[in-house]
Amino acid sequence: MAKPKNILYAQSGGVTAVINATACGVIETARAAKGKVGKVYAARNGIVGALNEDLIDTSRESARAIAALKHTPGGAFGSARFKLKPIEEDRTQYERLIEVFRAHDIGYFLYNGGNDSMDTAWKLSRIGEELGYPVVCIGVPKTVDNDLVLTDNCPGFGSVAKYVATSIREAGFDVASMHSTSTQVFVLEVMGRHAGWITAAAGLAAESENDAPQILLFPEITFDQEKFLARVERTVKRLGWCAVVVSEGVRDAEGKFLAEGGTRDAFGHVQLGGVGPYIAQMVTDKLGYKNHWAVADYLQRSARHIASKVDVEQAYALGAAAVKLAIAGENAVMPTIVRVSDQPYRWKIGVAPLKDVANKEKKLPRSFITRDGFHITEACRRYLSPLIRGEVPPPFRNGLPDYVRLKNVPVPRRLV
Repeated sequence: MAKPKNILYAQSGGVTAVINATACGVIETARAAKGKVGKVYAARNGIVGALNEDLIDTSRESARAIAALKHTPGGAFGSARFKLKPIEEDRTQYERLIEVFRAHDIGYFLYNGGNDSMDTAWKLSRIGEELGYPVVCIGVPKTVDNDLVLTDNCPGFGSVAKYVATSIREAGFDVASMHSTSTQVFVLEVMGRHAGWITAAAGLAAESENDAPQILLFPEITFDQEKFLARVERTVKRLGWCAVVVSEGVRDAEGKFLAEGGTRDAFGHVQLGGVGPYIAQMVTDKLGYKNHWAVADYLQRSARHIASKVDVEQAYALGAAAVKLAIAGENAVMPTIVRVSDQPYRWKIGVAPLKDVANKEKKLPRSFITRDGFHITEACRRYLSPLIRGEVPPPFRNGLPDYVRLKNVPVPRRLV
């Protein structure tokens, strides 16, 4: 019998509070499939490690260390924002990857990322056959933005949703306590370039019109300064204070980001940031209210201490499913989450072709946003609420979360 092929797993793009839970699902499932797969290698710093033949031997890690990944944030093997050029423009990168795969007997490539990563996995699934070394390529979904198509939701989103909803609820209690002599308007900036899923999740904190946040600003709704300021003023006159959650991707009537920084990241996306203070200063300049603002930034996607139990379970299950699909030879696919029911919340694993997922973006439906454009509807609450359910705190040591750092022993290079 032929020796079973090895798996190469790589993490891509912005990491999440639960991406390592997916890695745990991959490694533990592969270890249990004795005789069907060889070793599980991880690419150090995502696809960059694969290109540089910088691989990690996960078999050198103990079962206890791998299990601890389930409660550890960040990317255990390193991630990268690096997008391969189209095959038509540069075949050499793809040929290099196949060369590395061949040198290390890799028969399965599992790419854990978002839209661009699904595109990369799909392209690799095609070129391997063309170059005489077929590789089973599985896309493993991950993104806090929740914008991958053909899956009900994305691992990483439920936990960031829980974090921002909790944060704005707690901030609301603070501002409500101090508004008579201090801050009257608080603005929280959250991630979301084109899709307002995270902003919408913050809306879960408001169970009545008096609760924070009273105003949500979505990328899907064109920002109207006059209407926004009027809503802030009405809220402050009624309550004495107002809490706003704004997506980094909010645009004006001309389609320009309110907080466009003028630079681009490695994927070619416009660098954003600073819409929170921009909105807060606008409130002070136009209405005279004292403001405070905060930018959740990396805190929202790394907050494993308050991760959603549902999110952790789904992240692990998708990693396990990816290995099973690979072993079954299901090339160029992505395991998905299929919602079976809302109440009680039930879900199962499905499968989607990578070609139908790559480079597509799922935005917040208009039916999830109230008619005035400033909050979420009941339909949105029904969708979001199950995704933040449950708590699975990490173990604590000396009062702080006790996270694991792997040894990440390198695989000896075989190429020049």
